[in-house]
Amino acid sequence: MGAFQEFPQVEAGRLYNKLSVRPSSLEVIPAVIEKAVRTSIYGRPGSCYIDIPGDFVNLQVNKNSVKYVECCLPPPISMAEHSAVSKAASILALSKQPLLIIGKGAAYSHAENNIRKLVDLCGLPFLPTPMAKGVVPDNHPNCVAAARSMALQHADVIILFGARLNWILHFGLPPRFRQDVKVIQIDICAEELGNNVKPAAILLGDINAVTKQLLEEFSKRSFKYPSNSEWWKRLRVKIKNNEERSKGLALQKSLPMNYYTVFHHIREMIPKDSILVSEGANTMDIGRTMLPNYYPRQRLDAGTFGTMGVGLGFAIAAAMVAKDRAPGKQVVCIEGDSAFGFSGMEVETICRYNLPILIIIVNNNGIYTGLDANSWKEMLKLGNPATCVPPVSLLPNSRYEEIMSAFGGKGYFVKTPEELRNALKASVADKQTPSLINVMIDPQSERKKQEFPWLTRSNL
Repeated sequence: MGAFQEFPQVEAGRLYNKLSVRPSSLEVIPAVIEKAVRTSIYGRPGSCYIDIPGDFVNLQVNKNSVKYVECCLPPPISMAEHSAVSKAASILALSKQPLLIIGKGAAYSHAENNIRKLVDLCGLPFLPTPMAKGVVPDNHPNCVAAARSMALQHADVIILFGARLNWILHFGLPPRFRQDVKVIQIDICAEELGNNVKPAAILLGDINAVTKQLLEEFSKRSFKYPSNSEWWKRLRVKIKNNEERSKGLALQKSLPMNYYTVFHHIREMIPKDSILVSEGANTMDIGRTMLPNYYPRQRLDAGTFGTMGVGLGFAIAAAMVAKDRAPGKQVVCIEGDSAFGFSGMEVETICRYNLPILIIIVNNNGIYTGLDANSWKEMLKLGNPATCVPPVSLLPNSRYEEIMSAFGGKGYFVKTPEELRNALKASVADKQTPSLINVMIDPQSERKKQEFPWLTRSNL
């Protein structure tokens, strides 16, 4: 009939959810809720959508006819076949240039203790994917994130702990990986095994449980990858060179600031156990390397889809959970100016609920790069900005911090390292008031040149 907001929502929801369903009656709603909860947490975690028709809202039903059900049991813990564990251990023990890649599946399964033990026991270099940062602390001596491109390109055996070989890991294919690389894949989702690259060994099961199986296997073999190997020497040289390059950019005194200078001061000023939320192009990309995580499940970014606009929603959710479970924990949301534009009015929600979120906008007047005020004025002389100004350029020096101030939070507009440090100090100290720091940087500032960039424009 064309009713208000009538739309095939259940069908649309099937594209994005593990379960998309509409209860057929009021009586079955409890059973549908139980199934949705169970589906969302069993196997690979994922969202579920339940559609409650509008005409159900005012209906009444006999209470005795409602089909109440108990909450589902905790997810079952599955383990890999012993023969697969033994095969994986043998392949890894024979490797010359091994690499362990930790994915967010490891964070979901709370595998941090066992993976840390495996790294220490076997002396393996490891690399975390973005939302797996902190499963093993980024400052662990075996972390080779600073030599990521080299590690991926030259590793002869890679063991994946709940990490998918999608675009974030360049699909596991040459030239980013060796043609003959052997992949050992550990995943809770059977359908994920073998995607893009045929594994040398597959271990289907809960990441934490399977890691424990590997620990038991290696405790029998007494395998320890030598710390003085040629592979480790090459990795350490690359790590040192890249860290020195980043440090050089971070300590530059020129104005306007660059990305690395901004992230250097953020890293120095925010608590180490902060929940970090990040989105943007260069902002998120560079932030992954410059802002370390020391604890698991404390980083949220745009993830597999690279979806812009999720940052403030993530920050609000994190702050609401922290409010109950970890009072006083700092939530820091770091955004590019373009990313902030997708959901910037959520600052009203933040202020309405008085959530002590610190938002930092790294503002370069555009997407990837922008124009300074003088260049913008010159560009406008050419005619209508709709046809003359590059579509990736945003209005120079936009005062985003005034949006926060308008709703009762605190806003800071900064251009220098000293102003940035003062704003960070004040924002971290005030645990009762939301803050937004609008940091102006060089519109042409970009990430340092790399052989194999993590995120290129072609990826977007």
